Amino acid sequence: MSKLRHNQPALPLDAALFAGKPRKPVPHEFVLDAIAPLSPETRPMFGCLAIYVGEKIVLILRDKPTYTADNGVWLATTEEHHLSLLPEFPNMRSIGLLGKKVTGWQVLPVDAPDFEEAALHACDLVLAGDPRIGKVPASRRASKAMSRKAVSRKAVSRKAVSRKAVSRKAVSRKAVSRKGTNSSKPASALGSSKSRKKKSSRSSKS
Repeated sequence: MSKLRHNQPALPLDAALFAGKPRKPVPHEFVLDAIAPLSPETRPMFGCLAIYVGEKIVLILRDKPTYTADNGVWLATTEEHHLSLLPEFPNMRSIGLLGKKVTGWQVLPVDAPDFEEAALHACDLVLAGDPRIGKVPASRRASKAMSRKAVSRKAVSRKAVSRKAVSRKAVSRKAVSRKGTNSSKPASALGSSKSRKKKSSRSSKS
């Protein structure tokens, strides 16, 4: 028979088995600190960190071992604003890994001598609500359009229902009025027949 073991010490647990995945460091974290009053949201995107303020994506923070020339802070802007932004960001340029000569998005490269100063100035523009920085993603625009269509369809259906109700009321009123006219006709006919009978009796007596 096997001997019973009493007071067997618990085996030490390997803490590494229960430890969660290590949190990735936030690239250029000072940018998030600068726009913290806006309560920004962050989402991973293509190995970078996208920053949203409300419905708009405003910045992307990148620090990767590949395409290091494009590491830094990406500005969510469009070509029409490049000329007005260049005097404020003299080292701003298009993003090479996007594969176009001129890209709507622009990067403030991390290796530029004024990188931190330029990044903080971009944060100031975001804080001020500058319309040159920030885009509503296409997916959110599509969902907005779908919700607007749903609202308009509901409004149309409500109008149709109200019109039907009004037309039904009108039909019922017409039916009631017709009933009233039909019920009044026999009475007038009886009165006229009675008067005719009286006239004929008078004429026969005379």
